[in-house]
Amino acid sequence: MGLRRAAGRLRGGGRGWVLVAIAAGWVFVLGGRFLVPAVLPQVTATFEVGDTGGGIAVTVIWATYALMQSPAGALVDRVGERRLLAGSLLLSAGSVAVLGVAPAYLAFLGGCAAFGFATGLYGPARGTALARTFPDDDGAAIGVTLAAGSVGSAVLPFLAGALVGSVSWRYVVAGLAPPLLVAAAFAWRTVPERDRESTTSAPPADELAGDVLRAVRRRGVAVAVAAVTLMLFAFQGLSAFYVTYLARELDQRVAAGLFALLFVGGAVAQLAGGAAADRFGERAVLTLTAAVGAVAVGAVPFVDGLVPLAALSVVIGTRLAIAPVSNAYIIAVLPDAVTGTAWGTLRTAFFLLGATGSTVVGVMSDAELFDEAFLLLAVVTAAAAVLYAFLPSREAARG
Repeated sequence: MGLRRAAGRLRGGGRGWVLVAIAAGWVFVLGGRFLVPAVLPQVTATFEVGDTGGGIAVTVIWATYALMQSPAGALVDRVGERRLLAGSLLLSAGSVAVLGVAPAYLAFLGGCAAFGFATGLYGPARGTALARTFPDDDGAAIGVTLAAGSVGSAVLPFLAGALVGSVSWRYVVAGLAPPLLVAAAFAWRTVPERDRESTTSAPPADELAGDVLRAVRRRGVAVAVAAVTLMLFAFQGLSAFYVTYLARELDQRVAAGLFALLFVGGAVAQLAGGAAADRFGERAVLTLTAAVGAVAVGAVPFVDGLVPLAALSVVIGTRLAIAPVSNAYIIAVLPDAVTGTAWGTLRTAFFLLGATGSTVVGVMSDAELFDEAFLLLAVVTAAAAVLYAFLPSREAARG
């Protein structure tokens, strides 16, 4: 399918503005979560904590984000996506303000937790809203949205790195509040309400729990979730300390620019990955992406020079193509009656486990094993590639 034809199908039927609203919100939700890694050297210096303390802060953001996935998924089935998307953006705006004024490290961790919980409302509603709005082009729609998030993840940390020398990191982080408020209003105005019947009827709790358990035991779901958990662990460790690692030899502004290139590569890969999976199948795209990601991350300690590091950063970013393909696959093979609840439960599991990656890398850094940490992330990514090689087709997984 050509790019123009794919864009026309996504815009058809007045659905284009829904995609724009959801993608715009994701720009600031995801981009905001990478602001802390971009200014982590300043944060650790302000609160006088080492890389372990910085890694814990990033883990708190992603762990609380993970813990919100299951309740957010259940809320999707009850109150609908519109309220969750707008509410998430509104609460996120308040939480970044808390981060910006935190007087001590524990207060900063509290702000990290608040931001994680607030942004955690967005993910399940984003996925199900896109899947319902674009049932025949879910991979492409999710790819566009996640690519927009990658653009935000490139631009916002890059701006943070450029400003942090002349502007306090507190102003940089708190400055995210106004665009989050604008995005909340846009989502409320644009995303349609779900039919009332679909948000109020729900099976009894014991039946719902049984349905969810049966859903997550499906082979396709189990393989996909195990692999994406490993990919997330590696990415959390990588993204939390990429700037810190590169800043040992480079100016922090240059390191932030290389970090931005990672997400530029990710945005391109996500746009291509969703459409490629719709054409060639998820197994081929996921296996190839993870394999390339393993080699790229393992090469980080051995590459020197600005141009080679820039090229490597772009290649590392291609691992982000995993998200739209994996998300679309898992949502598609889950039973319709419990899609929101099961999807939220699974997101809690793999994000919570994946969130430990930054703490592991932080501990290894303080133990002077920074290079070895990147090799560990490469091994973990390679294990995910092996799992993806055994992923069944959607039809087989549903059967």
